Amino acid sequence: MGLDNVAVHWPRTGRFYDPVAPAEFVDFGEIVDMPRISAPTAALAELIAKTGTVRATAYTELVDLILGLENVLYATEHAAEDEDPVIDPDGCSWIADGLEKFVARHRPIGEAVTFESVSEVLRSLLGDGRLAEQQLRWLDSRLDKLCDESGDPPQWTFTCAELSVLAAFYRRCADRGYAVYADA
Repeated sequence: MGLDNVAVHWPRTGRFYDPVAPAEFVDFGEIVDMPRISAPTAALAELIAKTGTVRATAYTELVDLILGLENVLYATEHAAEDEDPVIDPDGCSWIADGLEKFVARHRPIGEAVTFESVSEVLRSLLGDGRLAEQQLRWLDSRLDKLCDESGDPPQWTFTCAELSVLAAFYRRCADRGYAVYADA
């Protein structure tokens, strides 16, 4: 079983969160008909259009690396017993901002998002900061943790377009005051 990020109404009413009607995301279906759209991008857009949900499992490592935190899409910054695993509208805006900025910085490198290209973009971003040396050491440790026992990096196969669709889902939730329930 994987992780789904489901758009829900914020704040909750009663004991449970009410899912947002998929009709709020129906325009994502237009992406499927765009020329030269990759199959993963079309599949993500179609799922969002039909269900108001993102199958987030595939994106967790990448989003965590880009945003510099762990379990962002799991919404688990607090102990599970302390609160529901929900990303509020402000959190959705923060995720969308991070993804949008990353995609904008990545596009000059190319459309294919790989472990190596992510590393290159993040190094260029952190290398310009006041604490560049410290931040680059932090990045190196994060990158090392993502490699397997043999030292091989993850085999990500994303595109900037796919990450733009992912960002648009969280942006839609933020702009309309929805939250995202992390259903694992």
